[in-house]
Amino acid sequence: HASLAALKKLSAAGLVELSPAEKFPLPSGGAAAGEGSPLVLTPAQRAVLDDLLQNLESSRFETVLLHGITGSGKTEIYLRMMARCLELGRGALMLVPEISLTPSAQALVLARFGSQVALLHSALTENERHDAWWRIRRGEAPVVLGTRSAVFAPVAHLGLVIVDEEHDTSYKQDETPRYHGRDVAVVRARLAGALTVLGSATPSLESYWNAREGKYRLAILPERVGGRKLASVEIVDMRQEFRETHTQVPVSRRLQQEIEAQVANRQQTMILLNRRGYAWFLLCRSCGETQRCVNCSISLTYHRREHRLICHYCGYSAPVPARCPGCGSEHLYYVGEGTEKVEKKFAELFPTARVARLDRDVARRAGQFQQILEAFRQGKIDLLVGTQLISKGHDFPGVTLVGVLSADIGLGMPDFRSAERTFQLLTQAAGRAGRGDVLGRVLVQTFYPDHYAIRLAAEQNYEAFFHKEMRFRRMMHYPPVTALANVIAQGGELEQAARVAKQVGDFLIPLEGRTEGLKILGPTPAPLAKVQGRFRIQFLIKCTSRARLNNILRRLADHSEQQGIPPRCVMIDMDPMNIM
Repeated sequence: HASLAALKKLSAAGLVELSPAEKFPLPSGGAAAGEGSPLVLTPAQRAVLDDLLQNLESSRFETVLLHGITGSGKTEIYLRMMARCLELGRGALMLVPEISLTPSAQALVLARFGSQVALLHSALTENERHDAWWRIRRGEAPVVLGTRSAVFAPVAHLGLVIVDEEHDTSYKQDETPRYHGRDVAVVRARLAGALTVLGSATPSLESYWNAREGKYRLAILPERVGGRKLASVEIVDMRQEFRETHTQVPVSRRLQQEIEAQVANRQQTMILLNRRGYAWFLLCRSCGETQRCVNCSISLTYHRREHRLICHYCGYSAPVPARCPGCGSEHLYYVGEGTEKVEKKFAELFPTARVARLDRDVARRAGQFQQILEAFRQGKIDLLVGTQLISKGHDFPGVTLVGVLSADIGLGMPDFRSAERTFQLLTQAAGRAGRGDVLGRVLVQTFYPDHYAIRLAAEQNYEAFFHKEMRFRRMMHYPPVTALANVIAQGGELEQAARVAKQVGDFLIPLEGRTEGLKILGPTPAPLAKVQGRFRIQFLIKCTSRARLNNILRRLADHSEQQGIPPRCVMIDMDPMNIM
């Protein structure tokens, strides 16, 4: 391997000739034969596409929320719009949530547009990223497919921006600059006079709210391609299971029986374990209740060090009860179970099945994630156990059963979005079943069979969920009804963090009474009270006006600078996706 400097010397000596590469090989696992050929559209797809193409051809900025149920053929609409955009001599940009989703989208886009495509994501080497950037800059790659940061790609004459799975939290960056890829995409399209399409089967409440308020236009795909039916969903009440078996096995008898039938028939099964976040909470196995904060309607989190239950919003804390306050039962249980443990359990339960696991640990190993996805797609794996990574956007025609082990772990999270995330996760997971010719089935194990997020996800009824959840958000003044910011004071020593928090509080708290619609919660220890050796103290700021909140945060940043607070000691996050 010669370095570029050595090649330039050879070139100067007239021994070699350097020119830009013309051929761009498809990444391994490229498109299968025939994947590039357009499919026949359903009437619903045709109607939505015609409407969007009209908009694209008028070359004016608009944001359209494409709400299409799982398997309704959103990707084909994206591809045809990109093709038309190229015919009009403009560039197209498509964002996907994370690299684990890119293989299938990548294969389809490359099959349709070949060397006109540039890929941008974090798994590229420095050289690959450099080459892709320059190809886009020179106009050789008018189609860009990438993750969050691809929104900044230098696409010339941008005509179309697509944000697939727009509800996904990985569009939000947790480090500075804390931008949201979807929101930047909308602003970028506005500056370019381009059309933005936000696509999802389970739109974020913010986007659906914007569509309802007339800020976005709503386009709907209400049925699956090929007349395929949505999977049938059955809820397994784990309270009943516990009463009857008195064991702590994560797999119900009903699910075990279904998987045995699947293994016997050589059909594929996906097992989803909703292992979001680190927080363990206290659950009563008899009545399904968790301890909740008296002020915030949010589950209290168990802190092992203090041996107390603490609210991560307002700081309220309570002792750990010996019995359930609701029903008096002593069957209190600390919830939290990992994928590795579950994978091992399934391998023991079903010795003849080929079992594999997909989670963040596997995704970090280069190439392994893709190998497992490919093996599963080819039917070489019977049982795939994974976290929410396996519920996102993948198309596995062979999957006829999806089992959701702990549907309600998300509901115990100390987050006002916990119901929304649970609904999205379950709806997306159910969408992985029955994408082939056999009707899919979904079994959802839960301690909250009556919770609206679980019940309405089982019915796949987004509209009803939106109305129900919005009542809660209005009542508690949470987004999208108000704008929210998270301000964290941090320091290497607890005293330093407390000192910074006092300076921040001295600025913020007097504003509460003087500013219309402003509410400040805190200071209180952040849910993750110490991260990477830094202690963290949190303020949550709600305001009915986004402009007023922005103004306050700018003034806070200036105030911190004037007070000589080091920039690293005050973290300001507008529209936080994660308040841990």
